[in-house]
Amino acid sequence: MNNKYLLKTSLLTGLALIAFAANSVLCRLALGNGAIDASSFTVIRLVSGAIALFIILSIKGSNQGVSSKGSWTAGLMLFLYAITFSYAYLSVDTGTGALILFGSVQITMIMLSLISGTRLHLIEWSGVFIAFTGFIYLMLPNITTPSINGFILMTVAGISWGIYTLKGRSSKNPLMDTTYNFLRTIPFVALLAVFSMQNISYSTEGIVLALISGAITSGVGYTIWYIALGGLSSTQAAVIQLSVPVIAAIGGVVFVSEIITIRLVISATVVLSGILMVVLGKYYFTLKNRKLKT
Repeated sequence: MNNKYLLKTSLLTGLALIAFAANSVLCRLALGNGAIDASSFTVIRLVSGAIALFIILSIKGSNQGVSSKGSWTAGLMLFLYAITFSYAYLSVDTGTGALILFGSVQITMIMLSLISGTRLHLIEWSGVFIAFTGFIYLMLPNITTPSINGFILMTVAGISWGIYTLKGRSSKNPLMDTTYNFLRTIPFVALLAVFSMQNISYSTEGIVLALISGAITSGVGYTIWYIALGGLSSTQAAVIQLSVPVIAAIGGVVFVSEIITIRLVISATVVLSGILMVVLGKYYFTLKNRKLKT
């Protein structure tokens, strides 16, 4: 039973991470090529995500499982993440943007977990350190240096996403929570649409990319992530997301013609090694505590 649960969590986590990386690539494709403006991309992304999830929830039925409707805090964090994420990608490339984003996510989630009383074992701290070392290594000058505005915006996006993720760890009905979180972004989206109306710029390609990002890699992807969080500790969820820059950078190479480097390969190896230490370390000490109790 435990092995099946572990396998399910691993599979869902992997799918969610791919969705996160896909969002970075889709956003970069849309905004980097000028196919759509940042505000319109955000509006379409969140609205299409809300519609897709509402349809899925209606088909599945809301009477299955615990009734739960997210929160305004989560909705606000989701909107803040989405808007800063879009504007940041006007000035940073796919891999660098994902690195700043998930580096901020990791720091935010670990710090908030420590404040709430969570304590890490030495092997977990070592894994965090190693993974973050790989993150820093990839950020060194040989990689594209982001603008200060892009850096700040992506950092805010990372902090917002970290808080949104922590809110999801207590979700009893991930699909319903995610749906209502998306629906709660609509008032903020409406204000954004009004204030950015004069600067609208879009193409069919940009709209399609925003729709895919919203309905599939965000709406469905974030629901999968909320489900996966039930089997992850806060630290595991934080550190595991550091693999997204690697996936996103590879996606950038394939879809955006960005360059793969030896630095990326080395960084990927270091980051994944650190993640493995955190995941296995937590698993080992959990089993050890169970044996002691029995």
